[in-house]
Amino acid sequence: QVQLVESGGGLVQPGGSLRLSCVASGLTFSRYVMSWYRQVPGKERELVAAIVTLGGGTNYADSVKGRFTISRDNVKNTVYLQMISLKPEDTAVYYCKATNLGNFANTYWGQGTQVTVSS
Repeated sequence: QVQLVESGGGLVQPGGSLRLSCVASGLTFSRYVMSWYRQVPGKERELVAAIVTLGGGTNYADSVKGRFTISRDNVKNTVYLQMISLKPEDTAVYYCKATNLGNFANTYWGQGTQVTVSS
């Protein structure tokens, strides 16, 4: 059974930092592209950042470039999202997603973690 468990969300002031973690189990982690998405009520879920398995190539939404960094540890089966210079518009539920490189239909989601940026 595949599980993705996110942690690290919370309340932070504008300009602050948070690091999200997502621990995966039940899959061969190195064979999956790992992504972070976020969603606010009434809007579609949007891609924040992604990291491929081989070579660790990354992709970011324009709104977070230069502020967020995605990384992965294939030994710990964990993907991270380091967020700095947080803005109120970063407030959302953040979800971890795993996509199999050999079969894009093979996709799993975590339960989400709330990030609130407010003074």
